[in-house]
Amino acid sequence: MRPDRLNPLFVAADSLKGVGPGLARPLEKLGLTRVKDFAYHLPDRFVERRAVANLDEASVGENIVVALTPAEYRSSAGRGPFRVLATDSIGNVCSITYFGRNTAWAKKQLPLGEPRWIAGRLDQYGQMLQIVHPDHVAEAGATALGQLVEPVYPLSEGLTQGRLAGLVEQALAGIPALPEWIEPGLLDKLQWPAWRDALALAHKGPHAAARDRLAYDELLANSLALMLVRQSNRKQSGTPLQGDGSRRARLNLPFPLTGAQQRAIAEIEGDLAQSSPMLRLLQGDVGSGKTVVALSAMLIAVEAGAQAALLAPTEILARQHHETLTRLAAGTGVEIALLTGRDKGRAREAILMGLLDGSIDMVVGTHAIFQDTVTYRNLAMVVIDEQHRFGVGQRLMLAQKGRRAPHCLAMTATPIPRTLTLAQYGEMDVSKLDEMPPGRQPIDTRVVAVERQADVIAAIGRHLESGQQAYWVCPMVREQENEDLAAAEARHAELQARFGDAVVLVHGQLRPELKDAAMERFARGEARLLVATTVIEVGVDVPNATLMVIEQAERFGLAQLHQLRGRVGRGSGKSTCLLLRGPMLSETARQRLALMRETQDGFRLAEEDLALRGGGELLGTRQSGDTPFRVASLEQIQKLLPLAHDDARLLMDRDGGLTGERGAAARLLLYLFERDWGVQLLRGG
Repeated sequence: MRPDRLNPLFVAADSLKGVGPGLARPLEKLGLTRVKDFAYHLPDRFVERRAVANLDEASVGENIVVALTPAEYRSSAGRGPFRVLATDSIGNVCSITYFGRNTAWAKKQLPLGEPRWIAGRLDQYGQMLQIVHPDHVAEAGATALGQLVEPVYPLSEGLTQGRLAGLVEQALAGIPALPEWIEPGLLDKLQWPAWRDALALAHKGPHAAARDRLAYDELLANSLALMLVRQSNRKQSGTPLQGDGSRRARLNLPFPLTGAQQRAIAEIEGDLAQSSPMLRLLQGDVGSGKTVVALSAMLIAVEAGAQAALLAPTEILARQHHETLTRLAAGTGVEIALLTGRDKGRAREAILMGLLDGSIDMVVGTHAIFQDTVTYRNLAMVVIDEQHRFGVGQRLMLAQKGRRAPHCLAMTATPIPRTLTLAQYGEMDVSKLDEMPPGRQPIDTRVVAVERQADVIAAIGRHLESGQQAYWVCPMVREQENEDLAAAEARHAELQARFGDAVVLVHGQLRPELKDAAMERFARGEARLLVATTVIEVGVDVPNATLMVIEQAERFGLAQLHQLRGRVGRGSGKSTCLLLRGPMLSETARQRLALMRETQDGFRLAEEDLALRGGGELLGTRQSGDTPFRVASLEQIQKLLPLAHDDARLLMDRDGGLTGERGAAARLLLYLFERDWGVQLLRGG
C-alpha cells in the first residue's frame, strides 16, 4: 500500500482547477494524469527577458519587458494586421502588432492613454520597432517583471504555455514536504536543495543543482529497487540444476561454439548449480548465437529432470524460436511445444496436459505461457527474449510458476553501453557474446543519396528476379503535413504498383493479425519485398532476405540502424544494406552514417552512439520506448549514476536497508518513482 502522505501526489489531474473532459485528452497525451506528473513535467528551456526603462536600452531580437502607453489604433484592409502604436517613457514609438486577433480584444488589452507593461520580443518592420503578439500585457509592473524568466514546457495540441504553467503552479502548491532520503554527507557536499524546493526551483529557471537533485532521486530509486530485487533473489530458494551433458552432446549445431558462447554457457552452468535462482542477462549482438546459449541452458534443466520455458515478445518471434529450437534439438529426444494466444481447443488442452504431467520438456510462447490456467509439473528455468520488452515486475511474476523460484536468463540483441547497463540491468549478472560465429559474412553497407532512389528501386527489381528477398524500411507510417519523411503506406503503394503482390506492408498501427499474416507470408517466401517501419527492428529471421534499404537513414540512431541492418546477413549468402540519405545532413548524422560503413561491432556502435547523441535520445530508446527514466538526462545518468549506485549500496549495507529513519524515507522514494515492486519484495512491504 502506498503511504498516505504521498496520496496528494497521486490524485487525478481533474482535481486541479480548470481540468475538465476537454483538457484531459491533451494532458493525457503528455502523460499528465496525476498531480505528480505535473510536478515532474519539467521545462524544456526558459525564455529570459530583460527589463528596460525605454526602447533605446533594448536591441532588436531581444526579449524584453518595457512600459508602453498606447497612443493610436491602426487597422489594415482585408486580413492585414491590427497595430497599436505605443510610446515609451522618452517618446520612442513601437507597434504592438496582432495577426488574426479580435480587434475588440486587443483594444481592451491596450486602452489608449493607459500605460501597460509589455513582455515580448522586440523586432523591426521597415523603419518601425514592433512587438508581434506580446507574451504578456500587464497593468502592474510587478506582474510583468515576474515574467523575466519564463518556463517553456513540452505541449500537445489543445494546450497553451499559460494554461499548462498555471496547472503546474497548482500542482506544486499542493506538494507535501517529505523526509530526506539522500545520504546527508553527499547532500551537503553537492549543495543540493531539499526535494520540494528542488521541484519549485526547476520550474522557475535553469537551476542546475535542482535539476541534478531531481535526476539523482530517480537514479537512486532505480538503483535501490534493483538492489532489492537482487537481494531478494539471493534469499529465495531455487532448484539447483546439474546436467550430465547427455542431451547437449546430441545438439545439431551448424557451427562450432565460439569462445564467447562457451564462456557464457560456463557462467550459466555455474549459476544453475546454485540453490539461489539465477538472474543473468545475456547480451549478444545480432547473429552472435544467443539462441544456442539459451538452448544449452534449457537443456541443462531438462537433463536435471526439470522443465524450461522461453518467453518471446511477439507471436511471430515465438514461432520462429520454436522452429529454430526444434531444428537444433532434433535427435536430443526433447519434447518442445509452442503455446500462444492463438492456440485453442483440443490442441491447447493437449499442451496444457503435457506441461502438467511433464511429458513436454520445453515450451516456447508469448505471455500465454504464464497465464493462470497454465500449470507446470516442474518449471525450473525461464528464458526471456528481448529483455527490454519486459519490466522487472513481469520477471518477478515468473517466480509464482515453479515449485520454487525458477532460474531466469534474459536476452537482448540491443548492445548497451557500459555506462547504462547498471541503470537498466543493475539487479542482474551479465554475460556478453562479443564474437561472431564462423562463416558469417560482413554486410556490405553503403550510403546512397536519395536522388538515386530510382536506381535503388531498379536494383531491387533485379534482386527479386534472382529469387532473393528484401526489406525497405521507412521512418513513419503516413505522410504528415509539412513533412518530407517517407511514409510506409505511400512507399508500399509505389513499390506494389511496380512489383505487384510480391510486396507486403507491416507497421505498428496494423491490427496484430494483419501484421502477423504479412510477416508470415514474407517468412515463407510468398512475399518477396517487405515494406515496414522500425517494427521489424527485432523481427523474423529470413535467411533468404539479403538486401536492406533504410530510407531517411540520417533520422535514425546508430543502435537502431544497426538493429535494422541485422535483419539481413542471416544466411550464408552475401548481404547488402543501403542507407538512403536526404540532401541535408547534420555533422552528427554524417558521422553516424560513416560509422555504419566502418564497423559492424554493435558494442562499439553503442558506445559511439552514446557519445554522438549527447543529451538526445539515448540509443534511439526514445523512439522505441526503452528508457526507464523520465527526469534524468543522458549526461546526468553518466555523471550521477555511480553516486546513486554507491549511495543505494551504503543504505543497504550500512544504514539497515529500508528500516530506520533514512530507510523509511527511501520507501517513500520508491513509491514516488513507482519502483514499489522493490518494496513489495520485503516481508511486510
